Amino acid sequence: MIEKSTERLQASKALKRLQTNPGLVLLGPRQVGKTTLARAIAAQTPGSLFLDLQRMADRIKLERAELFFAEHRDRLVVLDEVQSMPNVFVQLRPEIDAYRRNGRLLLLGSASGRLLAQSAESLAGRVSYLQLSPFLADEIARSAVDTLQCDLTHLQTLWIKGGFPLSYTASSMEDSFQWRSDFIMNFLSRDLKELGVRVPAETLHRFWRMLAHMHGQQFNASAIAASLGGLSHSTTQAYLDILVDTMMVRKLEPHFVNIGKRLVKSPKVYVRDSGLLHALLGLPDSNALMGHSIAGASWEGFCIEQICNQLPPGAAVSYYRTAAGTELDLIVELGSKKIAFEMKFSSAPKVTKGFWQGLEDVGVSKAYIVAPVQEAWQFDSNVQVIPPLVHEGLW
Repeated sequence: MIEKSTERLQASKALKRLQTNPGLVLLGPRQVGKTTLARAIAAQTPGSLFLDLQRMADRIKLERAELFFAEHRDRLVVLDEVQSMPNVFVQLRPEIDAYRRNGRLLLLGSASGRLLAQSAESLAGRVSYLQLSPFLADEIARSAVDTLQCDLTHLQTLWIKGGFPLSYTASSMEDSFQWRSDFIMNFLSRDLKELGVRVPAETLHRFWRMLAHMHGQQFNASAIAASLGGLSHSTTQAYLDILVDTMMVRKLEPHFVNIGKRLVKSPKVYVRDSGLLHALLGLPDSNALMGHSIAGASWEGFCIEQICNQLPPGAAVSYYRTAAGTELDLIVELGSKKIAFEMKFSSAPKVTKGFWQGLEDVGVSKAYIVAPVQEAWQFDSNVQVIPPLVHEGLW
């Protein structure tokens, strides 16, 4: 089992970004380990100052923010849950311009869309952005066996429990499932209210459960609106935006190519953490999951998260599907290069004609089939079967 003190893969990136930028905005959902990582960074930086902006005593210190930051120009200042004090961003821009020193600010936020909108205006060109995900398969593999070879037992545990540290490190499946169930209710009833969301918790809970049943499928706002009692299309879209902005749901847009075929134009939706997906569907362990129709789609979303959380800079992601059913689960674009990923929940995966047609339609340079296998092996001249471990050689 992974230790709670295991170094996150993003730790070295965070340190490097702080060394080359005045500030770093570290984004991630609640309970994912942002505070733990930030405290570890602060411990390596003599004289650093840590403020939790959900504590009134720390909020008071920033009532005269311009004076506070000017007084502590030679220290690393860490601001946790910074989206709860949006006025701070206005004060940071002139302060950074007045005294531009790398490694001054580490800002932690739990709502990507709202926080980025606040900071983009005032801090463009002054801070870097980095997202911290729940535990990844690479982190589990390195911690468990100190190698990039995939241990299938640890991989299955990560898939079922999900990557939130307190869920993954729980002593039993029962304890993990209870933690995730409690997390969902606390997130809906408390955390969203602190972010200014006024939608009733029960309404969002029903909506999130519906998304869980649609996991890996095209988002149909009208169908969900009807199921929720006749809400408008725009209201259900707003609900989706809330869960996307808080990094609970991933919206994967379709890939368009000019090939004269009818293409699917709706985004696909995924509950980003597989453990939360299973909790929303009431699947407490592997027996319940394997007997449910969602198992294949759950594996697909799990693998997509492994890839999307370790993309190289400038990469864009999408999926490809035609009205005739030709489909590629994930396409990563790096400049003119296109790399395809197909997720298969089988140690002996097979692909259909639609896979090969998709590769031709999109014009990929190479492709991977991501499966629950111990080691990678060659499937075809330009296609490999790989475990869900991401490394530089993939790109």
